[in-house]
Amino acid sequence: LLSCRLYCEEAKDPKRRSCQTVLAEALDVIIRSFAPILPHLAEEVFQYIPYKKDSEGVFRTGWINASSAWKKPGIEEAIEGACAMRDSFLGSISGKNALEYEVIIVIEPGLLFELMEALQAEETSSVSQLNEIMMASQTTLLSEVPKEIPSDANIIKGTFLINLEGGDICEQSSYKVIAQPIAKAKCPRCRRYTAESSSTPCPRCLQVLAAGKGST
Repeated sequence: LLSCRLYCEEAKDPKRRSCQTVLAEALDVIIRSFAPILPHLAEEVFQYIPYKKDSEGVFRTGWINASSAWKKPGIEEAIEGACAMRDSFLGSISGKNALEYEVIIVIEPGLLFELMEALQAEETSSVSQLNEIMMASQTTLLSEVPKEIPSDANIIKGTFLINLEGGDICEQSSYKVIAQPIAKAKCPRCRRYTAESSSTPCPRCLQVLAAGKGST
């Protein structure tokens, strides 16, 4: 997920910048956490951070101060639910390359479906947060099982318990993950199977490359 965002998206793309922000925040928390135990190492790392706005030192800039903006209701449950589905998918293709597959996630209308919609607004996507978590080349989110399913598809059933508002909202939801080999070609740039030809980048990469040329 990180490598795709950092190396495949456009330099100023919000997805890439948000990834850099998370890495920066994580590093800041780690440094301040072990500073009381390894002060010299923490100070050395802190001084070499290229984006810090002050040079007073790690011990003069306070303790960990996580922003309340990081706490979004439902996002933790959405990620945990998506990870549970990903584990079901990966377990069904043990030893195989997940990028060679597309997945269809089927969830009946309800809270779990709404949480997954927060990670993927489109019905089908190869660049959504949900698809990045699933680690497939393409993910489709449906409320009903499609009428036609290829004979070589794997169908995995599972359940996920949603626990919100400290237990005030609880809902057990079932889901199906349908994994099938993807028919598209491997993109020579991002390595996902989303291209029409193995010699031509996928639509997302073509857009990024075109934007890069336009900015030079």
